[in-house]
Amino acid sequence: MSLLHAQANSGSISGTVTDPSGAVIPGASVSIQNPVSAYSRTTTTDTTGHFHFPNLPFNPYHLTVTKDGFAAFATDVDVNSILPVTPNIHMQVGAASTSVTVEVASDLLENDPTAHTDVDRGLFDKIPLESASSTLSSLVTLASPGVAADSNGLFHGLGDHASNSFSVDGQPITDQQSKVFSNQLPSNAVQSLEVIDGAPPAECGGKTSLVINVTTRSGMGLTKPVGNITASYSSFGSATGSVDLGYGGQSWGNFFEIDGLNTGRFLDPPEFKVFHAKGNEQNVFDRVDYQFTGADSIHVNFNYSRSWFQSPNDYDQLNVMNVVSGGTGPSPVFDNVGDADQRSKIGTYNIAPTYTRIINTNSVLNFGGFVRRDGYNYYPSSNPLADLGPNPE
Repeated sequence: MSLLHAQANSGSISGTVTDPSGAVIPGASVSIQNPVSAYSRTTTTDTTGHFHFPNLPFNPYHLTVTKDGFAAFATDVDVNSILPVTPNIHMQVGAASTSVTVEVASDLLENDPTAHTDVDRGLFDKIPLESASSTLSSLVTLASPGVAADSNGLFHGLGDHASNSFSVDGQPITDQQSKVFSNQLPSNAVQSLEVIDGAPPAECGGKTSLVINVTTRSGMGLTKPVGNITASYSSFGSATGSVDLGYGGQSWGNFFEIDGLNTGRFLDPPEFKVFHAKGNEQNVFDRVDYQFTGADSIHVNFNYSRSWFQSPNDYDQLNVMNVVSGGTGPSPVFDNVGDADQRSKIGTYNIAPTYTRIINTNSVLNFGGFVRRDGYNYYPSSNPLADLGPNPE
Protein backbone atom coordinates (compact mmCIF):
# COMPACT_ATOMS: atom_id res chain seq x y z
CA MET A 1 0.00 0.00 0.00
CA SER A 2 0.98 3.64 -0.43
CA LEU A 3 -0.01 6.16 2.24
CA LEU A 4 0.85 9.56 3.64
CA HIS A 5 1.76 10.18 7.24
CA ALA A 6 2.68 13.22 9.28
CA GLN A 7 4.30 11.93 12.42
CA ALA A 8 7.76 11.32 13.80
CA ASN A 9 9.03 9.93 17.06
CA SER A 10 12.47 11.47 17.43
CA GLY A 11 13.77 14.93 18.19
CA SER A 12 17.10 16.66 18.73
CA ILE A 13 19.12 18.69 21.21
CA SER A 14 21.52 21.38 20.02
CA GLY A 15 23.13 24.48 21.41
CA THR A 16 26.22 26.60 21.88
CA VAL A 17 28.49 26.51 24.93
CA THR A 18 29.80 29.89 26.09
CA ASP A 19 31.86 31.30 28.97
CA PRO A 20 30.79 34.12 31.35
CA SER A 21 31.84 36.77 28.80
CA GLY A 22 29.77 35.18 26.04
CA ALA A 23 32.75 33.78 24.12
CA VAL A 24 32.24 30.32 22.65
CA ILE A 25 34.03 27.31 24.16
CA PRO A 26 35.32 24.80 21.58
CA GLY A 27 36.32 21.29 22.57
CA ALA A 28 33.90 20.99 25.49
CA SER A 29 32.57 17.50 26.20
CA VAL A 30 28.76 17.31 26.08
CA SER A 31 26.89 14.17 27.16
CA ILE A 32 23.24 13.21 27.54
CA GLN A 33 21.82 10.30 29.49
CA ASN A 34 18.48 8.74 30.32
CA PRO A 35 19.03 6.43 33.33
CA VAL A 36 15.70 4.65 32.81
CA SER A 37 16.32 3.43 29.26
CA ALA A 38 20.16 3.57 29.65
CA TYR A 39 20.38 5.75 26.53
CA SER A 40 23.67 7.67 26.50
CA ARG A 41 25.54 9.75 23.93
CA THR A 42 28.58 12.04 24.01
CA THR A 43 29.93 14.64 21.60
CA THR A 44 32.37 17.56 21.52
CA THR A 45 31.67 21.18 20.65
CA ASP A 46 33.14 22.40 17.36
CA THR A 47 35.23 25.52 16.74
CA THR A 48 32.11 27.67 17.10
CA GLY A 49 31.16 26.06 20.42
CA HIS A 50 28.19 24.31 18.81
CA PHE A 51 26.97 20.76 19.50
CA HIS A 52 24.12 18.68 18.11
CA PHE A 53 22.42 15.41 19.10
CA PRO A 54 20.07 14.24 16.31
CA ASN A 55 17.59 11.34 16.22
CA LEU A 56 16.74 11.29 19.94
CA PRO A 57 13.75 9.24 21.13
CA PHE A 58 11.11 11.26 22.96
CA ASN A 59 12.27 11.19 26.58
CA PRO A 60 13.76 13.43 29.28
CA TYR A 61 17.58 13.57 29.37
CA HIS A 62 20.23 14.70 31.82
CA LEU A 63 22.74 16.93 29.99
CA THR A 64 26.27 17.48 31.30
CA VAL A 65 29.01 19.74 29.91
CA THR A 66 32.63 19.58 31.06
CA LYS A 67 35.78 21.46 30.03
CA ASP A 68 39.15 21.90 31.73
CA GLY A 69 39.27 25.19 33.60
CA PHE A 70 35.50 25.48 33.91
CA ALA A 71 32.98 24.25 36.46
CA ALA A 72 30.84 21.40 35.19
CA PHE A 73 27.43 22.41 33.87
CA ALA A 74 24.36 20.16 34.24
CA THR A 75 20.70 20.54 33.38
CA ASP A 76 17.66 18.42 32.47
CA VAL A 77 16.02 18.71 29.06
CA ASP A 78 12.82 17.13 27.79
CA VAL A 79 12.54 15.97 24.17
CA ASN A 80 8.82 15.53 23.50
CA SER A 81 8.41 16.66 19.87
CA ILE A 82 10.38 16.96 16.65
CA LEU A 83 11.06 20.61 17.44
CA PRO A 84 14.76 20.94 18.42
CA VAL A 85 15.53 21.64 22.07
CA THR A 86 18.12 24.42 22.48
CA PRO A 87 19.21 24.87 26.12
CA ASN A 88 21.26 27.90 27.13
CA ILE A 89 24.66 26.74 28.39
CA HIS A 90 26.93 29.27 30.09
CA MET A 91 29.89 27.75 31.89
CA GLN A 92 31.53 29.44 34.87
CA VAL A 93 35.26 29.57 35.44
CA GLY A 94 36.09 26.91 38.02
CA ALA A 95 38.75 26.74 40.70
CA ALA A 96 40.98 23.70 41.04
CA SER A 97 39.18 21.33 43.38
CA THR A 98 38.13 17.74 43.81
CA SER A 99 34.50 16.95 44.53
CA VAL A 100 32.09 14.02 44.49
CA THR A 101 28.60 14.68 43.22
CA VAL A 102 25.77 12.26 43.97
CA GLU A 103 22.69 12.71 41.80
CA VAL A 104 19.33 10.99 41.84
CA ALA A 105 17.34 10.20 38.72
CA SER A 106 13.97 11.21 40.15
CA ASP A 107 14.14 14.55 38.38
CA LEU A 108 13.97 12.66 35.07
CA LEU A 109 10.64 11.03 35.81
CA GLU A 110 8.33 11.67 32.89
CA ASN A 111 5.21 13.73 33.27
CA ASP A 112 3.33 11.36 31.00
CA PRO A 113 0.04 9.66 31.98
CA THR A 114 0.49 6.94 29.34
CA ALA A 115 1.79 3.61 30.61
CA HIS A 116 4.84 2.69 28.59
CA THR A 117 8.25 1.01 28.70
CA ASP A 118 11.44 2.53 27.25
CA VAL A 119 14.03 0.11 25.90
CA ASP A 120 17.34 1.30 24.47
CA ARG A 121 19.91 -0.52 22.40
CA GLY A 122 22.14 -1.03 25.44
CA LEU A 123 19.65 -3.61 26.67
CA PHE A 124 19.28 -5.46 23.36
CA ASP A 125 22.51 -7.43 23.62
CA LYS A 126 21.74 -8.50 27.19
CA ILE A 127 18.39 -10.18 26.45
CA PRO A 128 18.46 -13.77 25.09
CA LEU A 129 15.98 -13.54 22.21
CA GLU A 130 14.17 -16.85 21.70
CA SER A 131 13.05 -16.23 18.10
CA ALA A 132 15.92 -15.61 15.71
CA SER A 133 13.52 -14.83 12.86
CA SER A 134 11.32 -12.44 14.90
CA THR A 135 13.86 -10.69 17.10
CA LEU A 136 11.87 -7.46 17.36
CA SER A 137 8.77 -9.28 18.61
CA SER A 138 10.88 -11.26 21.07
CA LEU A 139 12.47 -8.06 22.35
CA VAL A 140 9.07 -6.47 22.97
CA THR A 141 7.79 -9.60 24.70
CA LEU A 142 10.75 -10.01 27.05
CA ALA A 143 11.40 -6.34 27.86
CA SER A 144 7.83 -5.13 28.40
CA PRO A 145 5.41 -5.99 31.22
CA GLY A 146 1.89 -7.04 30.29
CA VAL A 147 2.94 -8.73 27.02
CA ALA A 148 2.36 -12.47 26.68
CA ALA A 149 4.29 -14.65 24.24
CA ASP A 150 2.61 -16.86 21.65
CA SER A 151 4.00 -19.35 19.15
CA ASN A 152 5.86 -18.36 15.98
CA GLY A 153 6.95 -14.94 17.21
CA LEU A 154 3.46 -13.60 17.95
CA PHE A 155 2.65 -11.71 21.14
CA HIS A 156 -0.46 -10.45 22.92
CA GLY A 157 -0.59 -7.12 24.69
CA LEU A 158 -2.62 -7.39 27.91
CA GLY A 159 -4.23 -10.55 26.57
CA ASP A 160 -5.74 -8.82 23.52
CA HIS A 161 -5.17 -10.81 20.34
CA ALA A 162 -3.46 -9.02 17.43
CA SER A 163 -4.58 -5.51 18.45
CA ASN A 164 -1.11 -4.04 18.21
CA SER A 165 0.84 -1.90 15.77
CA PHE A 166 4.35 -0.61 15.12
CA SER A 167 5.27 3.00 14.42
CA VAL A 168 8.68 3.02 12.74
CA ASP A 169 10.07 6.57 12.68
CA GLY A 170 6.46 7.74 12.62
CA GLN A 171 5.33 5.31 9.88
CA PRO A 172 2.35 3.22 11.05
CA ILE A 173 2.61 -0.52 10.34
CA THR A 174 -0.46 -2.45 11.48
CA ASP A 175 0.33 -5.80 9.83
CA GLN A 176 0.61 -8.93 11.91
CA GLN A 177 4.31 -8.57 12.63
CA SER A 178 5.41 -12.18 12.93
CA LYS A 179 7.23 -14.65 10.74
CA VAL A 180 3.96 -16.40 9.81
CA PHE A 181 2.22 -13.43 8.18
CA SER A 182 4.74 -10.67 7.52
CA ASN A 183 8.45 -9.95 7.71
CA GLN A 184 9.44 -7.40 10.30
CA LEU A 185 12.18 -4.86 10.76
CA PRO A 186 15.38 -6.49 12.11
CA SER A 187 16.30 -5.53 15.68
CA ASN A 188 19.82 -4.62 14.49
CA ALA A 189 18.29 -1.58 12.73
CA VAL A 190 16.58 -0.32 15.91
CA GLN A 191 18.03 2.31 18.24
CA SER A 192 15.26 2.35 20.85
CA LEU A 193 11.69 1.29 21.58
CA GLU A 194 8.81 2.87 23.43
CA VAL A 195 6.19 0.20 24.16
CA ILE A 196 2.83 1.77 25.02
CA ASP A 197 0.32 -0.58 26.62
CA GLY A 198 -3.10 -0.10 28.15
CA ALA A 199 -4.54 3.05 26.57
CA PRO A 200 -2.46 4.31 23.61
CA PRO A 201 -2.79 8.02 22.77
CA ALA A 202 -5.13 9.12 19.98
CA GLU A 203 -2.38 9.77 17.42
CA CYS A 204 -1.49 6.08 17.41
CA GLY A 205 -4.71 5.06 15.63
CA GLY A 206 -7.33 2.49 16.49
CA LYS A 207 -5.17 -0.22 18.07
CA THR A 208 -6.35 -0.70 21.64
CA SER A 209 -3.78 -3.04 23.10
CA LEU A 210 -0.18 -2.24 22.24
CA VAL A 211 1.72 0.38 20.22
CA ILE A 212 5.47 0.03 19.67
CA ASN A 213 7.20 3.30 18.75
CA VAL A 214 10.48 2.41 17.01
CA THR A 215 13.35 4.82 16.44
CA THR A 216 15.83 3.43 13.91
CA ARG A 217 19.58 3.94 13.95
CA SER A 218 21.09 6.89 12.10
CA GLY A 219 24.55 7.75 10.83
CA MET A 220 24.15 11.51 11.24
CA GLY A 221 26.92 12.98 13.36
CA LEU A 222 29.14 9.89 13.04
CA THR A 223 32.20 11.58 11.54
CA LYS A 224 34.11 8.33 12.09
CA PRO A 225 32.49 5.18 10.60
CA VAL A 226 31.17 2.78 13.25
CA GLY A 227 30.10 -0.78 12.51
CA ASN A 228 29.74 -4.34 13.76
CA ILE A 229 30.07 -7.83 12.32
CA THR A 230 28.41 -10.69 14.21
CA ALA A 231 27.83 -14.39 13.60
CA SER A 232 26.40 -17.26 15.61
CA TYR A 233 25.59 -20.95 15.43
CA SER A 234 23.24 -22.81 17.74
CA SER A 235 20.76 -25.67 18.08
CA PHE A 236 18.72 -26.98 15.14
CA GLY A 237 21.53 -25.95 12.78
CA SER A 238 20.68 -22.29 13.27
CA ALA A 239 23.29 -19.99 11.72
CA THR A 240 23.04 -16.20 11.76
CA GLY A 241 25.22 -13.37 10.48
CA SER A 242 24.91 -9.60 10.33
CA VAL A 243 26.88 -6.54 9.24
CA ASP A 244 26.00 -2.93 10.08
CA LEU A 245 27.78 0.34 9.34
CA GLY A 246 26.97 3.94 10.30
CA TYR A 247 28.82 6.97 8.93
CA GLY A 248 28.17 10.62 8.12
CA GLY A 249 28.85 14.21 9.06
CA GLN A 250 27.21 17.07 10.90
CA SER A 251 24.54 17.55 8.20
CA TRP A 252 24.16 14.07 6.72
CA GLY A 253 24.29 10.43 7.68
CA ASN A 254 23.78 6.90 6.42
CA PHE A 255 23.16 3.71 8.36
CA PHE A 256 23.23 0.37 6.55
CA GLU A 257 22.41 -3.09 7.93
CA ILE A 258 22.23 -6.54 6.35
CA ASP A 259 21.63 -9.86 8.11
CA GLY A 260 20.63 -13.43 7.40
CA LEU A 261 19.38 -16.56 9.13
CA ASN A 262 19.24 -20.24 8.21
CA THR A 263 17.71 -22.71 10.65
CA GLY A 264 16.16 -26.14 10.95
CA ARG A 265 13.40 -24.75 13.21
CA PHE A 266 11.99 -21.61 11.61
CA LEU A 267 8.42 -22.13 12.85
CA ASP A 268 7.36 -23.81 16.08
CA PRO A 269 6.44 -27.45 15.27
CA PRO A 270 3.31 -29.19 16.59
CA GLU A 271 5.39 -32.14 17.88
CA PHE A 272 8.22 -32.25 20.40
CA LYS A 273 10.38 -33.65 17.61
CA VAL A 274 10.95 -31.27 14.71
CA PHE A 275 9.69 -32.44 11.31
CA HIS A 276 9.91 -30.34 8.16
CA ALA A 277 10.59 -26.94 9.79
CA LYS A 278 13.55 -25.52 7.85
CA GLY A 279 13.62 -21.87 6.86
CA ASN A 280 15.79 -18.89 6.05
CA GLU A 281 15.49 -15.13 6.13
CA GLN A 282 17.41 -12.14 4.75
CA ASN A 283 17.06 -8.44 5.71
CA VAL A 284 18.49 -5.27 4.18
CA PHE A 285 17.90 -1.88 5.84
CA ASP A 286 19.24 1.54 4.90
CA ARG A 287 18.48 4.92 6.47
CA VAL A 288 19.62 8.16 4.82
CA ASP A 289 19.48 11.57 6.55
CA TYR A 290 20.32 14.94 5.05
CA GLN A 291 19.93 18.42 6.53
CA PHE A 292 19.77 21.04 3.76
CA THR A 293 19.62 24.04 6.10
CA GLY A 294 19.14 24.65 9.79
CA ALA A 295 15.38 24.41 9.20
CA ASP A 296 15.03 21.84 6.38
CA SER A 297 15.87 18.15 6.47
CA ILE A 298 14.87 14.86 4.85
CA HIS A 299 15.08 11.29 6.09
CA VAL A 300 14.42 8.13 4.05
CA ASN A 301 14.08 4.51 5.21
CA PHE A 302 14.65 1.63 2.78
CA ASN A 303 13.94 -1.95 3.84
CA TYR A 304 13.68 -5.29 2.04
CA SER A 305 13.11 -8.64 3.74
CA ARG A 306 12.63 -12.11 2.31
CA SER A 307 11.78 -15.29 4.18
CA TRP A 308 11.25 -18.86 2.98
CA PHE A 309 10.07 -21.59 5.32
CA GLN A 310 8.43 -25.01 5.53
CA SER A 311 5.16 -25.68 7.35
CA PRO A 312 6.08 -28.09 10.17
CA ASN A 313 4.62 -31.60 9.94
CA ASP A 314 3.16 -33.79 12.63
CA TYR A 315 3.35 -37.58 12.68
CA ASP A 316 0.18 -37.95 10.58
CA GLN A 317 1.77 -35.99 7.73
CA LEU A 318 4.68 -38.41 7.35
CA ASN A 319 4.44 -41.31 4.89
CA VAL A 320 0.87 -40.36 4.07
CA MET A 321 -1.31 -43.22 2.81
CA ASN A 322 -4.05 -41.94 0.54
CA VAL A 323 -6.36 -42.96 -2.28
CA VAL A 324 -4.44 -43.22 -5.54
CA SER A 325 -7.05 -45.08 -7.62
CA GLY A 326 -10.68 -46.13 -7.29
CA GLY A 327 -9.91 -49.38 -9.11
CA THR A 328 -12.59 -51.70 -10.44
CA GLY A 329 -13.33 -53.40 -7.13
CA PRO A 330 -15.60 -52.23 -4.31
CA SER A 331 -12.68 -50.85 -2.26
CA PRO A 332 -10.38 -47.92 -3.21
CA VAL A 333 -6.66 -48.49 -3.66
CA PHE A 334 -4.37 -46.82 -1.09
CA ASP A 335 -0.68 -46.11 -1.55
CA ASN A 336 2.12 -44.15 0.13
CA VAL A 337 2.09 -40.67 -1.45
CA GLY A 338 5.05 -39.39 0.61
CA ASP A 339 5.42 -36.70 3.26
CA ALA A 340 3.47 -33.46 3.21
CA ASP A 341 5.71 -30.69 1.82
CA GLN A 342 3.95 -27.35 2.28
CA ARG A 343 6.12 -24.21 2.04
CA SER A 344 5.74 -20.44 2.10
CA LYS A 345 7.69 -17.41 0.92
CA ILE A 346 7.19 -13.81 2.06
CA GLY A 347 8.77 -10.82 0.34
CA THR A 348 8.46 -7.38 1.98
CA TYR A 349 9.69 -4.01 0.79
CA ASN A 350 9.23 -0.62 2.40
CA ILE A 351 10.25 2.88 1.27
CA ALA A 352 9.41 5.78 3.60
CA PRO A 353 10.65 9.36 2.94
CA THR A 354 9.91 12.20 5.39
CA TYR A 355 10.50 15.94 4.92
CA THR A 356 10.72 18.23 7.97
CA ARG A 357 10.75 22.02 8.05
CA ILE A 358 11.07 23.98 11.29
CA ILE A 359 8.88 27.08 10.93
CA ASN A 360 9.61 28.67 14.30
CA THR A 361 10.20 27.68 17.91
CA ASN A 362 6.57 26.64 18.31
CA SER A 363 5.64 25.03 14.98
CA VAL A 364 7.03 22.56 12.50
CA LEU A 365 5.93 21.04 9.18
CA ASN A 366 6.48 17.32 8.96
CA PHE A 367 5.33 15.55 5.79
CA GLY A 368 5.99 12.00 4.68
CA GLY A 369 4.69 9.05 2.75
CA PHE A 370 5.47 5.40 2.38
CA VAL A 371 5.14 2.51 -0.03
CA ARG A 372 4.99 -0.90 1.61
CA ARG A 373 4.10 -4.35 0.31
CA ASP A 374 3.93 -7.79 1.90
CA GLY A 375 3.80 -10.52 -0.74
CA TYR A 376 2.86 -13.95 0.63
CA ASN A 377 3.26 -17.04 -1.57
CA TYR A 378 2.05 -20.49 -0.54
CA TYR A 379 3.33 -23.67 -2.22
CA PRO A 380 1.50 -26.99 -1.67
CA SER A 381 3.16 -30.41 -1.73
CA SER A 382 4.31 -31.63 -5.13
CA ASN A 383 1.88 -34.52 -4.71
CA PRO A 384 -1.45 -32.85 -3.80
CA LEU A 385 -2.73 -36.12 -2.32
CA ALA A 386 -0.25 -35.66 0.56
CA ASP A 387 -2.04 -32.46 1.59
CA LEU A 388 -5.45 -34.13 1.83
CA GLY A 389 -4.46 -35.78 5.08
CA PRO A 390 -4.00 -39.44 5.98
CA ASN A 391 -6.44 -42.25 5.24
CA PRO A 392 -9.39 -41.75 7.62
CA GLU A 393 -9.64 -45.54 8.02
